Order: sequence, then C-alpha cells, then structure tokens
Amino acid sequence: MQLTDYLGLIGGLALFLYGMYTMNNGLEAAAGASMKKILEKLTSNRFLGVLVGVGITAVIQSSSATTVMVVGFVNSRLMTLKQAVWVIMGANIGTTITGQLIALDVGLIAPIFAIIGVIMCVFIKKPVINHYGSIIAGLGILFIGMNLMSSSMEPLSSMPQFVDILTKFDNPLLGILAGAAFTAVIQSSSASVGILQALASASLITLPNAVYVLFGQNIGTCITAVIASVGTSRAAKRTTIIHLSFNIIGTFIFTLICLFSPFAEWVASLTPDNPAMQIANMHTIFNVATTLLLLPFGSLLAKFATLILKERPSEQNGEKRLMYLNSHSAVKEHAVGSLAIAENSVRLELERMAQMVKVNLSAAFDSFLSPDDDIESNAEKTEEYIDYLNKEISKYVSKRIANGSYGGASGESAAFFRISGNLERIGDHALNICQYGGLFRKNKLTASQYAVNEILYMKEISLSFFDSILNLHPFDADAMKSAEDVEQHFDEITEEYRKNQLERLQSGVCSGEACILYSELLTDFERIGDHILNIAQALSPQKAKT
Repeated sequence: MQLTDYLGLIGGLALFLYGMYTMNNGLEAAAGASMKKILEKLTSNRFLGVLVGVGITAVIQSSSATTVMVVGFVNSRLMTLKQAVWVIMGANIGTTITGQLIALDVGLIAPIFAIIGVIMCVFIKKPVINHYGSIIAGLGILFIGMNLMSSSMEPLSSMPQFVDILTKFDNPLLGILAGAAFTAVIQSSSASVGILQALASASLITLPNAVYVLFGQNIGTCITAVIASVGTSRAAKRTTIIHLSFNIIGTFIFTLICLFSPFAEWVASLTPDNPAMQIANMHTIFNVATTLLLLPFGSLLAKFATLILKERPSEQNGEKRLMYLNSHSAVKEHAVGSLAIAENSVRLELERMAQMVKVNLSAAFDSFLSPDDDIESNAEKTEEYIDYLNKEISKYVSKRIANGSYGGASGESAAFFRISGNLERIGDHALNICQYGGLFRKNKLTASQYAVNEILYMKEISLSFFDSILNLHPFDADAMKSAEDVEQHFDEITEEYRKNQLERLQSGVCSGEACILYSELLTDFERIGDHILNIAQALSPQKAKT
C-alpha cells in the first residue's frame, strides 16, 4: 500500500466528515429557529417521535449529531426525557440510511449533488436557497469522500498482516470492542460503518466476521453524546444513559442470535454479490428490530435512566452557577437545533434570575416593616448572584452574536440583553430599599400607620407588575398598553406619596430622618416601575423594533 493510498484514505474520511458538517450547518440555518415548534408538534406521541428521529438523522447522516441535539433539548427543557427516548430510537434507524445509500452506489452521482449544491450556494443570492444548497452539497461531498475511502482500501487485500487482524474479529468480544473503540475515536457511526462497508467491498472482511464490529459501532457512537452531556443537567445526562442502554441491549440480543444461529449467513445470502449491502442490511435489521422490541418499553427506559442517575435536591443557591447555559453545553455552534437550544437556555436562565429579583423585591419593602435583621444580608447575597447571572448571560449572548450564531435572530438577542440588564437594575433598586430599611431599624425609627399602608400598597403593585413579566412571555398590544398604564400609576403614586410625606413631616407625624429614607424609597420604587416597563417593551415585537 503506497503513500497515496494512505493519503486517499485520510482525505476520504475528511471529506466524509466535512460533508456531514456542511449538511448540519445548512439544516440548522434552514430550520434551527423553528426547531422548537417542530419538536413540540412532532414528538407528541412515540410513533411521531421515532419518525422525527429517523427524518432528522436521515438528513444530517449522523445519529451522534441527532442524539447530541436531543441532549441539548432535554438540558434546555425543550423536550422531556420520555420524548427523547422516541427520538433516539428513530435516530438509530435513520443512521442506517447512509449505509443503504452507500450500498446502492449512490456515490456514482455524488458529483452531481455536489455541483448542484455549490451552484445553489454560490450563484443564487436568496439565503433560503443557500441553506438548502449546503445540505445538498454536503450530501455530495459525503459520498465523494466515501468513494475515495473505498478505492484507497483496495490495496489492503494484498497485505496478509491486515487480513489476519480482520479475521480475529469473529471473536464477539474483540469485534464489539474494536467497533466501539474505532467509532468512539472518529465520533461517527455512519463513517465507521461506511469504512466497514469499504473493507467488505474490497473482500477484506465477510459479514460473519464483521457483524460483531458492526454491533460495537452502535455502542461507540454513544461517546459523542456522553461527552456532550458533561456539565449539563441530570435530565440531559439521563438521555445519554438511554442511548447507551438501547444499543447495549440490542448488541446483547443480536450477539446471542448470531452466536447460536446462522443469522449472519442468512442476511449475507440475501445479497450474495454485494458485501456492502450485506453490512447495510444487518445494520438496518439491528436498529429496526431493537427499536420495535424496545418501543413498548420506552417509559421503562426513562425510569431506568432516572434510577441510575437519581433525582437529588437542588443545589444551594449560595454556590453561583449557570443551570442551563454551560461551557460544555450539549450542542456545538451551528449544529442542528443549536439556535433553539441557545435561545431557550438563555430564557430559562433569565427566568431564574427574575425569580431571585422577585425575592429581593419582596424583601425590600419588608425591610421597612419587619424587625428581622437578616433581611439585608440575605438580600446582599441574592444580589451578588443576580449580578453574576447578568454578567454570564450577557457574556454568553455577546459570544453567540460575535460568532454569528444568532443569524437573523438579532432582535431576540438584543431583547435578552435588555431584559438581563433591567432585571439587574431592579435588583439594585431592591437592595437599595433593603439598605434604607436597615438604617430605619438601626436608628430605631418608626413608620406611621399611613406610611405602613403606603409601603404595603407599593409592595403589592410592584410584585403584581413584576409578575406580569416574570415568565418572559411575549407582550401583545393590549398587554403593552396595560403595562404602560401600570407604569404611569407608579409615577402618580410616587407623586401622591411625596405630598403625603411632606404633610406628615409638617404635622410632626414623621421625623426628618425617616422622611429622608422614605423619600429615597419612593425614588427607587418609581425606577423599579420604569425597568419593569423596559422589560415589557423588550418582550413586545412592536416595541423591540423601535
């Protein structure tokens, strides 16, 4: 085997993997922003979920990519663990389509796919056409790479040492380990199965020898999802347990079948003159049969994963951490579904941040009414966490924008910035009020019943107005008008209560020191209303454009 053959093998593998990458990018650009709606509609039951997995994997030619995407969806709560089971099962079926296309020698027309895709990308200015062109071009490049690998392997048939190694794969354990290890290294079952087909086409390995390697490849493909789940939620990690369980169960069953029956020989006899098709057929039978076998037990697989990785109490808030945005988060930039995952993950982190702000907002007014000296110190700790989340969310969003990851969703990212910044400012004003309350208690000041009633009302309308934006749902025109009316009410109350305060001061009901602290409270109260309105405007498509 000459140097050119080795270079051809490496180059072919590079083209194969680059073709997958190009297809992933095209699909993400074409459908990424709509992925959440697609999933909600199509994973409503197990059969539709399986079809979703088959369809996505058939397009991107990678069950690993689909499973990694599912890990990301579960981590960002776009998908439940039960829904993930069905999609993973479908992904294992969808990945067999690559092998079938290789066996049918679709590679002969691969250059046509490549040139059509390139024309759509280079000569047509419409972005949507460019995205679909990337998918088509990627498919063509993938099969060109497969053909190059196959032709480069033919000289290996004359190398006794290499042939001797392959004959040892009829040992089930060695074959499974070899298949799992190789697939784990290149992180693509489609590519590793394609290489196995290329070996079979070059008469280097027969199906009875290759079958255990094939089973191991199904296990090895799980490593990508395992790596992607590092640093994600426990629910996302359970997704990888389901993926591993599915393939290990299937491997165990089919290994026993092939050991104690002539099943492999029977599959080979279906297409005796096409070794690549034999590999493809066994791969398809393995995944379809395992899916049919485990489909009724999908819920049990989810429970098993939960049993392995048990629920645990939420981690203490004292340890600052991101729960949904993570440096190891499940899906790479531009991978299928990454846009939907990124947007929902930011939204979930903002909702966490908003809940903390609400806690401090409530504590702010209580600080004037309660004798509890811990209110201020607890509020300071929560405010530090709020500042941390604002910094990390802003950093994440800016990185996504800089990388071009948000594409046409720049309005969404701008809204995230505004919401995060305004939540942080509300937290600041709430802490200010807490500190005024601390001074109020420290100096042993008392509030008249009139002032107490006013503080209670400010607390009531502040929390009510804040609740209207707490879940970060979009504001329509009516909701926006209502928010503007409430903010105007904040201004009117502030003006009214300042007059009342001066009257109490003049009549001797209120001391000068208490008057100063109460005046500061009113200033922060008014600004809290302004910032809540800013968040409502960020959530309003009409206002966001202005």
